[in-house]
Amino acid sequence: MSAMEVGTRSLPACLRELAAHWELLLSWVSRELKVRYKQSALGAAWAVLQPLSATVIFVVIFSRFAKIPTAGVPGPLFYYSALLPWTFFSSSLAFAVPSLINNMTLVTKTYFPREILPLAGVLASLVDFAVALVTFAALMIVYRAPLTANILYAPLIIAVEILLTSAVVLYASALNVFFRDIRFVVPLVTQIWMYATPVIYPLAVVPERFRLLYMLNPLAGLVESYRNVTVMGQPPDPRYFGLASLLSVLAFVVAYRYFKRVEMSFADVI
Repeated sequence: MSAMEVGTRSLPACLRELAAHWELLLSWVSRELKVRYKQSALGAAWAVLQPLSATVIFVVIFSRFAKIPTAGVPGPLFYYSALLPWTFFSSSLAFAVPSLINNMTLVTKTYFPREILPLAGVLASLVDFAVALVTFAALMIVYRAPLTANILYAPLIIAVEILLTSAVVLYASALNVFFRDIRFVVPLVTQIWMYATPVIYPLAVVPERFRLLYMLNPLAGLVESYRNVTVMGQPPDPRYFGLASLLSVLAFVVAYRYFKRVEMSFADVI
C-alpha cells in the first residue's frame, strides 16, 4: 500500500482497519503491561503508588503550608480525584510517544496499522487507571464522599479523555519519528500542562475574565468534571465539559489524519 493510498483514505476507513486488527491491539496492550512491570517487585502496585504519593505531597505542601483552598473537599480526595485522570494522561504520553522509535524493527519490516503501537500505550495506562480506582474507592468510603447519580457521568468523561489522550499521543509519536527532540519536549510540556489544569487548585481560583481562555485547555474541563461527579456529587458543568468534548473530538480527527498521512514515511525515516 502506497503512502498516497494510506494518506487519502477516509477516517472511517482507517478506523475500520484498526477495528479489524483488534486482536493485535489487545496483544500489544498485554505486551506493554508485561514489559512495563517486568522484574518489578511491586508490579501493578506502582499504578496506585504514583498518584497516591503525589496526593500525600500535595496535601502536605499545598493544603498544610500554602493553604490552597480545596473547595470544601478533604485534601486527599481533592487531589487524588484530579491526579487519577491526570496520571492516566501523563503516563500515556510517557510510554506511548516513543513507541514507534522503540519498535523500529517492527515498523520497518511489517505492515499493520502503526497507530496500534501508541494506542496500546494509552490502553495500558487505562489499565493502570482502573487499578488506581480501587484506592480511590477506599478513600471515598473513608471520607464519606457523597455518592450520587452524577457519578454515572464518570465513564463518559473518561471516554472523552481517552479520545483527547489518543489525539495527543498519535500526533506526538508521529512527530517523534521525524524530530527526536520531541522525547525531551514531552516531559517539559507535561509539567507545564499540569499547572494549567486544576489539579492542585480549584477552578474557582481562576479569575472569571480568564475562565473561557483557561478552558481552551480541554484537560481543565475534563479534570474539573471528573472531580465534580466523583467527590463533590455534582454534575459536570455542561459549558466546560461540552467545550472539552468538542475540542477532544476535533483534536483526534486532526491528529489521526496527520498520523495516517505520514505513516508510510516512518520506515524511510527510522
